[in-house]
Amino acid sequence: MEKQTVEMALLLDFYGELLTVKQREYMELYYNEDFSLTEIARLGGITPQGVRDAIRRGAATLTEMEEKTGFMARSRQIAEIAASSIAGLGEIEARVNNAELAPLFEALYKQLETLQ
Repeated sequence: MEKQTVEMALLLDFYGELLTVKQREYMELYYNEDFSLTEIARLGGITPQGVRDAIRRGAATLTEMEEKTGFMARSRQIAEIAASSIAGLGEIEARVNNAELAPLFEALYKQLETLQ
């Protein structure tokens, strides 16, 4: 899948509820289901150009929301930090190897995994 398509699919997951029903539907079909503009147009009873316009407007809305809020980028950053922390925690656990600390390690792993 092309990087732009993946990025748009992620933006759609994050901010899709902010779109009109039709924009969200067309974008989901286009980016997530790999439908062509013509196929979507047939389903929606409009022209392929109408579908393209709806998708472009939706994409502009999603991009603008991410630019303004940065929620998706922040979420990615948190997931990366959590993954790195889990790896570091694993190294510490392997070196310490103390049965008394096992419940603490388990609790920390669970907390960090919720961030991924």
